Amino acid sequence: MPTSTDHDGATLWRDGRPVYDRGETVCVIGAGVSGLVAIKNLKEHGFGVDCYERETGVGGAWNWRHDRSPVYASAHLISSKPFTQYPDFPMPDDWPDYPHHSQVLAYLERYADHFDLRPHVWFGTEVVKVEPADEQKWDVTTRSTGGYGAERTHRYAAVVVANGHNWSPNMPEYEGIDGFRGKIMHSSAYQDPAQLRGKRVLVVGGGNTGCDIAVEAAQQAARCWHSTRRGYWYAPKYVLGRPADQVNDAILALRLPLRVRQWLLQWTLRLAVGDLTRFGLRKPDHKIYETHPIVNSQVVYHLGHGGISPAPDVKRFRQYSVELADGTEIEPDLVVLATGYQPRFEFLAPELLGIGADGRPKLHMHAFSRQHPTLAVVGLLESDSGLPTLTHWQSVAVARWLRMREAAPQRAGEFWASRVAKAPERRFLGANVKDTPRHWFEIAHVDYLRALQKTLNEMATA
Repeated sequence: MPTSTDHDGATLWRDGRPVYDRGETVCVIGAGVSGLVAIKNLKEHGFGVDCYERETGVGGAWNWRHDRSPVYASAHLISSKPFTQYPDFPMPDDWPDYPHHSQVLAYLERYADHFDLRPHVWFGTEVVKVEPADEQKWDVTTRSTGGYGAERTHRYAAVVVANGHNWSPNMPEYEGIDGFRGKIMHSSAYQDPAQLRGKRVLVVGGGNTGCDIAVEAAQQAARCWHSTRRGYWYAPKYVLGRPADQVNDAILALRLPLRVRQWLLQWTLRLAVGDLTRFGLRKPDHKIYETHPIVNSQVVYHLGHGGISPAPDVKRFRQYSVELADGTEIEPDLVVLATGYQPRFEFLAPELLGIGADGRPKLHMHAFSRQHPTLAVVGLLESDSGLPTLTHWQSVAVARWLRMREAAPQRAGEFWASRVAKAPERRFLGANVKDTPRHWFEIAHVDYLRALQKTLNEMATA
């Protein structure tokens, strides 16, 4: 951990409290997948970096020891190894196609050690508030995690937010839910199949976590219902003998029109898994690529063996039962709400990220604040691929932008005004993806990486 003498600079004052000036140092918030790569790339571009991590170790959501981690015992990657590694730090060749969560954490720890990132991280320290100090700099107030000890404020040249968006549970509201006598839990509290054993379980939510928990309930629970709002496309983890995302990427490389790719993948899935409506699932109300991909090879197996009973959306809760949208009533002992997460930036005023009444940040390329050129977010993405490659190039773009501001301020100002502040909002999607909160940050990885490359080229020539 950095020493206090390394951390403190000249003392300034704000509202009667001391502010320690860190000069041109950049503040990074969070030491998970996105925070670690931000530290590394900022370092490589010559910046001093202070990172604040509220937990006691690196890894963010992948560190199952952390209170906010959504990881459960059986969790594995749903994107294969080549798409879930940093481009300059490959995973070991002898690891499986879809590593276990403990291997992902080990990989992140090795990454931190290889690039000597830990000395830049203040562990057990949470960020309380981030405020503009002037038109460029930021005052960052921190304290020990849990609220112990005095608060301290430091002034930074820029702030990179990498606190993740899969830690604050989205709790849906249902009529009568408060009077339900069974147990209700969000999937963030799910850890082990023992929590399901012998119970009648209703899993609500058709995402990858909901499918995983439904599969485990099929093996451990007395009964499992799986409630989804619509029909989905279920992709197996392997297609044509290869990880499904690698097959998809090979198809993308052909540069085929979207409609042709959709037809080709739909045909491939029908060969691989068949018509799932015969199991009681609804027909998808959208085309492939228009929702976040569901990758699970076992759902179809347990549907076919009767371990999972498909169910429509929940209409209301009663004292001992749950009424579904089709009027059916079921009596679960345990309801698991696999209903996703909400992005939260409690330490920032909403307007700094363009957050409106719906809670959605409006950022250029899902990364750059349109209001402040020295504020950026890394990792606020949902993709048809893994996150590390995307966050690597995101953080490279942030670092090069900050370096450009320092080396050529006039050129940087012109670039910002024309390419960032007034740039139209873009979703980086080839398909007409559903406009729901779950898909706020959805991107097609190829489209997004091409846009990042264009931005980097423009910075070099601006």
